[in-house]
Amino acid sequence: MSNMSYCRFENTYNDLRDCAGNLDEDLSDQELKYKNKLIKLCVEIALDYGHEVDRDIVEYSTNWT
Repeated sequence: MSNMSYCRFENTYNDLRDCAGNLDEDLSDQELKYKNKLIKLCVEIALDYGHEVDRDIVEYSTNWT
C-alpha cells in the first residue's frame, strides 16, 4: 500500500530507520537482495542531492543487483 502524500516521507523515514536497525540480521536471499538495493538507492539519493559518499561505497554498490 502506498503512503498518503502528506505523510509519505515521515512513514518512509520510520520504515527506513527500522531497516537500518536490522541490517545485520540473518536475512533470506530475497531480503538480502532488497537490502542491497535499498543501500544502493540511498547512495544514489545522496549523490543526486549533492552529498558526498565514499568512493568505495559507490563503486561497490554499482555491482549490486
